[in-house]
Amino acid sequence: MAALGTVVILAVAVFASLFMAWTIGAGSSGSTPFAPAVGARAISVMRAGFLVGILGLLGAILQGANVADAVGTGLVGGLTLSPTAATVLLLLAAGLVAVGIFTGYPIATAFTVTGAVVGVGLGLGGSPVWAKYTEIGTLWVLTPFVGGGIAYVTARVLRHEAVPERYTIPVLGALVGLIVANIPFTLLGSGSGASIAVATTAGLPVSPTIGQIVVSLAIALLVAGALVWDLGSGVEGAEQHFLLALGALVAFSAGGSQVGLAVGPLLAAVNGTSLPITISLFALLAFGGFGLLAGSWMGAPRMIKAIAQDYSSLGPRRSIAALIPSFAIAQVAVVFGIPVSFNEIIVSAVVGSGFAAGGAGVSKRKMLNTVLAWIGSLALALGAGYAVITVVELL
Repeated sequence: MAALGTVVILAVAVFASLFMAWTIGAGSSGSTPFAPAVGARAISVMRAGFLVGILGLLGAILQGANVADAVGTGLVGGLTLSPTAATVLLLLAAGLVAVGIFTGYPIATAFTVTGAVVGVGLGLGGSPVWAKYTEIGTLWVLTPFVGGGIAYVTARVLRHEAVPERYTIPVLGALVGLIVANIPFTLLGSGSGASIAVATTAGLPVSPTIGQIVVSLAIALLVAGALVWDLGSGVEGAEQHFLLALGALVAFSAGGSQVGLAVGPLLAAVNGTSLPITISLFALLAFGGFGLLAGSWMGAPRMIKAIAQDYSSLGPRRSIAALIPSFAIAQVAVVFGIPVSFNEIIVSAVVGSGFAAGGAGVSKRKMLNTVLAWIGSLALALGAGYAVITVVELL
């Protein structure tokens, strides 16, 4: 009888994880990556929602392991989340994010999930992991300043009349190429994976360091060369193509970092049960990835429209400036296994690039409400998670 009850609870946890993945796809990971491109009229809302779902699925499978492990086992010490605990925190976090989707305010998914996991874990008697909290908090606090600052400077350079786009666009493309060459992919190595540069260097008759530098520079030059060639057909068209490529990279990164928020607790619950059940991390990431895809296709257009139009009316250059730091910060989070809010990343970069044009189109009231929603969602999820799991344990 006890085993049957555990199976039922685990089944509810699976449903809750899928619901969480759906809300993430409909909210942060599904709406934010292409929002600047939609704002710049480089792609339609519906097409952006379709593409972000596919790219998010690929990112979830190829880059989701680090964050999933951190969310499932790295936020609270001294215990393993039970199926009941996983169910409670997933339903709680998904409910808060769903409220954000239907009210039009981008609730930070990473804040709600992190708060729920920590609240439930502490309610069960777990111990705080202060080193991880410091790591997470540092990234969360620095993101608006670093992302917004880089976006501001990049937008100023792109708008400067003395610096033609035929020079700046290829240089920015080369920087993006360097990042792409050195981000990890699960299929290229063991554990969390290896980068393209590392995997390629393994077959070269040179030292690993020299090989990685050579491969990284080669990819950077290839991207820059492609943009130089594209610029030959017109600056506006090249900017549009570069912007769409950046949106695709950010959407891929969103899947890699956000899927762990949905499947991390489920992974811990499966591993913590006494039942003879085993499931591979790859299967869980694919499961979460399909949830992201469904959410992106069904619910993302509303949030894409909200972010693209409510925060700043961006042109191609400011949109490019917003997406480059967003991509870089997202990949830092993936590498270090830090749950990060894509709403925070993109919104900060969008506002930074918007202020490069004197703050045109930036709604300060909307931004204030958004920041308050982020802080409130973290505090509410933490407190509610602790209270709900305490009541459940008493019952």
